[in-house]
Formats: sequence, C-alpha cells, structure tokens
Amino acid sequence: MDFWPAFLASSWGKEFVAGGIGGIAGIIAGYPLDTVRVIQQNCQDAYAFSILKNITAKEGPLALFRGMGAPLATVTFQNAVVFQSNATLSRAFDSYRHPSEPPSYGSIALGGTGAGAIQSFVLTPIELVKIRLQLHEQSERGPMSVAKNIVRTEGWKGMFRGLTVTIIRDAPSFGFYFWTYEYGREILHPGCRKSGQESFTTMIAAGGGAGVASWLCCYPIDVVKTRLQAQSPSSLVKYSGIVDCFRKSVKNDGMGVLFRGFGSTVCRAFIVNGAIFTVYESALRVLNDSTLGNINDNN
Repeated sequence: MDFWPAFLASSWGKEFVAGGIGGIAGIIAGYPLDTVRVIQQNCQDAYAFSILKNITAKEGPLALFRGMGAPLATVTFQNAVVFQSNATLSRAFDSYRHPSEPPSYGSIALGGTGAGAIQSFVLTPIELVKIRLQLHEQSERGPMSVAKNIVRTEGWKGMFRGLTVTIIRDAPSFGFYFWTYEYGREILHPGCRKSGQESFTTMIAAGGGAGVASWLCCYPIDVVKTRLQAQSPSSLVKYSGIVDCFRKSVKNDGMGVLFRGFGSTVCRAFIVNGAIFTVYESALRVLNDSTLGNINDNN
C-alpha cells in the first residue's frame, strides 16, 4: 500500500496535513505585524505606525518579512503537530463519547493545553532564530547563519533558550485558543460542530476571536519570552531567568512594558487565526471529500 493515500485516508493524516496548510496561511497573512510586535516588545519605540514607517522608509517593505524563512519552512510541521495533538488528546479525554459526537468543551481545552506544551519543543528554536533576525537585521544573513552563530557561541542548549517560558505561555493559551474557537463557531452557527458545515464568515470570526483570546491570557509572558530570547552573549542587559527578566523589565520601563505592542498583536491575531482556521477547515473538507470520492470509485 502506498504511504500517502493511506496516510490521507486516516483522520490523523487529514488533520495533520490541514493543520500544516493552515499554518502557512497564517504566517503569510500576519508576519509584518509580528515583526512590529517583536520590535515593540524589545525596544523603546512603542508605536506600531512609527515602526512600520521607519522600516519601510529605511529598508523597504520586504524588511517587514525578515526572518520569515525559518517559521515558513517549519510551520507546516509545527502547526500540524498542534492541530493533530489537540485532536488526538481531545478524543482521548472523551473516549467514552461516540466517535460521531464532537469532543466536550472541557476536553477541547485540555487537549489544547497539552498541544501547546508539546509544540513548544518545536517552536522554541524557530522563534529564537526569528526574533534574532527581526531585531538584529544587520548582523545576520539568514536563518542558518543565526542558528550556526547561536550554536557556536551558546552551544546546542542555546537553541532552546526560552523553552520554559514558551511552555508557560503556550500551554494555557492554546487551551483558550481551541476552546474559544469551538465555542465561538457553535454560537455563530449552531450545530456546526457536528455537521462541519459552518460558513466562511463563521470560520473567520471564530478563528479570529480564538486568536485574540489566546493572547489576552498570556501577553505579559510573551513580552518576557521575547526579551529572554532576544538577549545574546553581547547584550547589554542580562536576564538570569523569567522572574529576573520580569523584575528588570518592570523596574526599567514600568508596568506598561508588559503590554507594549498589545494593540498590533491583537490585530495580527485576528487576521492570522481567521486565516488559519478558515484554511484548516477548508482543507479538511477537501481531504474528506477526496477520501469519500476514492471510496465511491473503488466501490
């Protein structure tokens, strides 16, 4: 039996592939605002429009996509891991329910929490490289150059700088993320969790709302994560850990620093996650229809 037909015929394979395609759509849709977010969190300039204007004037619009190669090259696997882990864990927590019934909201939240923790191991090195590129554009030539420099100066352990804080950020935020999406789409389109026939408007609105909700519960932690991953052996400010970074950031810049860049992040979150869930659900429909078509042809 050929691998791909058998893989795509399984629910595991379809969710994995659809999640990867959705991730690519999300990266492309929201990367410029992600660059703005990272700069706002790590620098003094807190105005998104000012950052956009300065970058495009000095380096051109393409500079807003600096560092996109690393997440774009790996987002298929990363997002596939998240969606597949959530689907698998949600069903596992609701093993007593009939397969035709959607998982309970509680199981969705628990599955999302587990998925967030699992994907942190994939995401940490990717975001580390991305952040270094977004903040130090003149010193590095690309993702591989950054990665080699980190390994050379900080060792392989350096590639996982920020792993703990990434888990602390992503585990609860992905629980909120998937729960909000499932609850939101059912409110907007009653019965769609079971039928899978929600409209594109519902997908965009529920997905966008899920993205916003996931950032609301973890944004200060993300600021700390960015600052921890941005520092290198040559950084002027040194953070010994999560608590030290939090304390020094608040002491030097005030409590407002913990929400610096929040506006652009929320805007980006709605755009990105509306795109992710719309493409994910659409890809699942195509894959499911293709599978049914193959079964009918064989019969």
